[in-house]
Parts: sequence; C-alpha cells; structure tokens
Amino acid sequence: MVSGFLLNGQFASVQAVASPFNVELIPVDVRDDSEIERAVSAFAHELNGGLIVTGSVAAGLHRKPIITLAARHRLPAVYAFGFSVTDGGLIAYGPDFLDHVDRILKGEKPADMPVQVPTKYQLAINLKTIRGLGITIPPTLLARADEVIE
Repeated sequence: MVSGFLLNGQFASVQAVASPFNVELIPVDVRDDSEIERAVSAFAHELNGGLIVTGSVAAGLHRKPIITLAARHRLPAVYAFGFSVTDGGLIAYGPDFLDHVDRILKGEKPADMPVQVPTKYQLAINLKTIRGLGITIPPTLLARADEVIE
C-alpha cells in the first residue's frame, strides 16, 4: 500500500501507473500538522507502506513535518521537488524549474512566458535518509540521480 498527499489531478495520473502493479493508493488531503501526524501514523502500520508527496501547496508548506514523521515511522517517501530531499526527504522526482527561474531573473516577465509542460525532470536522492531507513537503493537508480545528497 502506498499512501500519499495527492491532489485530485495528480492522483489520477499516479493511479494509472500504480494499478498495473497492484499498488493501492489512498489519497490524503491535509490541512494541518495534526492531520498529517494522524495520516502518517496510520500508514506506518500498513505492511510495505510508503508515501507519495505531490507538489501541492499544502505538502510544500508542511514538508518538514511530513519529512520528520516519515523518518520517525521509517516510511519511505517520494517527493515532487528536490528541496524536500535537501530537507531530509528520501527521494524526489519532479520538474526542473531552474530554466524558468533563470529566464525570470534575466528580466523576462512571467506573464509573457508561455505555459508549457516541463521537459526536464530531476531525480534527487538523500543517502543519509536511505541509511536511516535501512533500505537499499539499486546502484542503477543512484547512477541516474541528478543530485545525491550525502
């Protein structure tokens, strides 16, 4: 079972990929730290549980408690943005926004920029968190990582 802090649109995409692997997803909508604590604690009691933390505003605002609780309960968690891995999260896989930010910093107005689907994604892995969870990451996955945090 994999639980997660998923947005409705993101849930459908993740569910489509998870179904062929018989992975059960349970969406969680969180509004405060106490809801996060209850949800993560509940998932910690599931066999082979884990978290998928999507790029929602709520997940971003509450990322530190989510990361702390996932570590405390020894739950593997995948995040949408690399800064979650920098903060102690296990793995992040998501769009690389640096090109967009670079264009803005060089003076381009965000309103003039076209809305576009991300074309580059980044994989970040935190080795300290891996050791803390006592799990093994395949060397091929580590080799593919854009950022490995010691």
